[in-house]
Amino acid sequence: MKRMFQRATYYILGIIVLTLGIALTIQSHMGTSPFDALLVGLYRTFGLTIGSWEIVVGFSMILFNAIAERRIPELIALATSLLTGAFIDVWVFTINNWIHPQVFSMQMLCLLAGMVISALGISINLQADFAPNPFDRTMLVVTKMTGWNVGFSRAVISVVLVTAAFFFGGAIGIGTLIIALFSGTIIHFFMAYVQKLDQKIASHDLSSKEAVRR
Repeated sequence: MKRMFQRATYYILGIIVLTLGIALTIQSHMGTSPFDALLVGLYRTFGLTIGSWEIVVGFSMILFNAIAERRIPELIALATSLLTGAFIDVWVFTINNWIHPQVFSMQMLCLLAGMVISALGISINLQADFAPNPFDRTMLVVTKMTGWNVGFSRAVISVVLVTAAFFFGGAIGIGTLIIALFSGTIIHFFMAYVQKLDQKIASHDLSSKEAVRR
């Protein structure tokens, strides 16, 4: 039970941190990740909110994955989109009131901070291994369907997302390229520390149980 609580904590905390990073990259006006660029483009074209489009696109991916694999949709994955979409809107609204980078140096700082914070959030969320992320699941589905490796599948999906974002006037810029090139490395860096922290917590819990038994 305690382990499940820890996983749920990682899951929610990861999404909160991730969405803060996403909001910062959006506010930098230098480009976002391919997926977020599409969300911003849909928001600019059709209205609603960026978070609302996170839910719509996430649900579309869930349906695509179910049809491609001929199985029942993983509706639990919708929880990830719902929470992510809600917190994106909260952070975008909050940040828009007090962060307005005007010069290039401040915009770049905002972008880099957002990228690093997003990477940390993803690392924490992955440690939870709780509810599947629709985008990551789609990547695995494409890999299974085509025989491509995971990296190439992710790259192809990213190209598709950037192309769609371009047609909808999405947030594409130098930041999109920077995030594509470096976010994976930063995520990998943080994952090592998050795993060590999790192991330390697990060891402490085990020691506590042993002490109680004695």
